[in-house]
Amino acid sequence: MQCALPARSTLNPSLKIGIIAPPWVAVPPPVYGGTELVIDNLARGLLRRGHDVTLFTTGDATCPVPRLWLHDQAAGTTADLLTELSHVDAAYDALADVDIIHDHTLLGLLWAGQLALDMPVVTTVHGPFTASLSSLYRTVGRNVGIIAISEHQRSTAPTVPVDAVIHHGIEIDTFSLGKGDGGYVVFLGRMNADKGVHRAINVARAAGKRLIIAAKMWEPEEHRYFHDVVEPLLGDDATYIGQVGGKEKFDLLAGAEALINPIKWPEPFGLVMAEALAAGTPVLAFPEGAAPEIIDHGVTGYLCTDEDDMVERLKTIETLDRRACRRAVEDRFSVERMVDDHVDLFRQMIESHATKTRAERRFAEARRPDPMIDLSPPSVVAPRPFQRSGY
Repeated sequence: MQCALPARSTLNPSLKIGIIAPPWVAVPPPVYGGTELVIDNLARGLLRRGHDVTLFTTGDATCPVPRLWLHDQAAGTTADLLTELSHVDAAYDALADVDIIHDHTLLGLLWAGQLALDMPVVTTVHGPFTASLSSLYRTVGRNVGIIAISEHQRSTAPTVPVDAVIHHGIEIDTFSLGKGDGGYVVFLGRMNADKGVHRAINVARAAGKRLIIAAKMWEPEEHRYFHDVVEPLLGDDATYIGQVGGKEKFDLLAGAEALINPIKWPEPFGLVMAEALAAGTPVLAFPEGAAPEIIDHGVTGYLCTDEDDMVERLKTIETLDRRACRRAVEDRFSVERMVDDHVDLFRQMIESHATKTRAERRFAEARRPDPMIDLSPPSVVAPRPFQRSGY
């Protein structure tokens, strides 16, 4: 049985919101999964605010909102696209009665364009705007609302019709304000050359700091990078502990003197930087991607010019106020702010869709066909069965 939700107010009515998560990782992720963590935070935040939320995900998801699914288990990142296609096919069938769909998949956007939907659809672009993806979003942007996750991300695709920039938000209360007294600095992310694990080792070692590396390593390329580049650099002062999540991640960040995040690619957001700041842990990064939108240089961390600069900044990192790091997240990267931004956009899109629908109906009425001509639609195939959570 689904939970009872607050009744809609006539002054500020709640919305019926359908959220479609990708089928690759459970929501929330057991350990690594930035997109799935954001979806979990948003879904729970919307529900707390009194909205009627339904999450279409996989059967192993544990996000505490009403859930529907087709696939019992998350497919993993190596599954084929047919998995996503069947997932979004079932999702749009299941969410036919909501006010708006927030679709976080790629194939779903193309699928939505082929359907005569009675509600607006919006998507969040979680990855970079590559040339091929920019072309896709220019096409679907005619019918689908688009959310960018940073101003920098939006700036990389000026021809894509972005409706809003909404920074990610995190559950700040799940992070304790740490003292940074663990005697180490930390790298947290993916085992990837662009993420710069090898640079983090070099910087920490040159600054005389012990480095703990907590990184996701699933893909063949990640394993190759680790064995060829990272593993030869490990030692007593640089250790790899695998991937972490939940309380283990929170405690790791709270005890760190700093997060070393030496990315060398235009990362669209960088959730780990906000998580570190929530624990009071300052961040060292290069001014790549959205990092300048998250780090206040000289206050919550440093935007370094190169590795040598990062080494020198790390040597004096204890002079930064960890409480200022926490306050920055409270002010700018809370779930509450993220929910407010989404609800504002959702309401605008619902009203715009209703206005467009009314205009189309008036146009159709003016061009009503001869009643003697049979224009009845063909029979519709019954929707595929899906499963429902016992929430």
